[in-house]
Amino acid sequence: MATILGIGIATIDIINEVSHYPAENDEVRALTRQRTRGGNATNTLTVLAALGHHCQWAGTLVDDGDGDFVRTDLQNAGVGYRHCNILPHGAMPTSYILLNRINGSRTIVHYRDLPEFDLQDTVNLPWHDYTWLHFEGRNVAQTRLMLAALRTRGYPGKISIEIEKSRDDIGVLYEYADLLIFSRQFALHQGFTTGPAFLSDIRARGSARGDLVCAWGETGAYGLDSHDSACCSPAYPPSRVIDTLGAGDVFNAGLIHGLLLQHSLATALGEACALAGKKCGQRGLRNLLAP
Repeated sequence: MATILGIGIATIDIINEVSHYPAENDEVRALTRQRTRGGNATNTLTVLAALGHHCQWAGTLVDDGDGDFVRTDLQNAGVGYRHCNILPHGAMPTSYILLNRINGSRTIVHYRDLPEFDLQDTVNLPWHDYTWLHFEGRNVAQTRLMLAALRTRGYPGKISIEIEKSRDDIGVLYEYADLLIFSRQFALHQGFTTGPAFLSDIRARGSARGDLVCAWGETGAYGLDSHDSACCSPAYPPSRVIDTLGAGDVFNAGLIHGLLLQHSLATALGEACALAGKKCGQRGLRNLLAP
């Protein structure tokens, strides 16, 4: 299996399950409460580790109880963190999540008081030990410097970048990726109402030369490979949607796994949708691969 390094953030997730989404100024009782480790890249790595890959995470931690909680959880998931920058002060990013029992939707309020992982943190990072690098599309200026340094050093592996949210100048990252994974939220923010039209526009702009994918929720996902062959996959919803939190991260892991197995983009897309659908039918990421 592959050696994979993910670069992004880890979070503390405080999840309150409610019977319905409250109106403004409502007071509602939580049906359940859970404290977990979250973060896009770390969730994706958790699934990839369960699929048999050797995974490390590079990000920023605080040397306190919350940081210890994250490290213990990653260790239990088989994800290493030896490349992390551990700071003496600050607060771990925290997401306060309302999980709607009716439809599995999640509403997130996010707080952070911690610097992002940056180029200086990668000075001694052994990039060439990894066959695949996965970046969250955040902290754009510093991420671009990291990617440019990789190109200068002749990094021989594959690079994927998740483009989840609209951020200033995020398009400067596109040229460095072998795989760009876009969210529906991002496509809609750009003014597109269909995945194929959005991907065609991204390709027409010229800088994105690798495989392009856009997940589109309940309608599935769309892809455009590096030879401009289009593909799509339907969604595979569970009989009952329980929890959509982290489904996109699971989708990303399934996609990367399929491509590492040398599957076509179309095949990997279908596998990723099936895995994300299974996630929506359960809480959390544990036992996701159980039959």
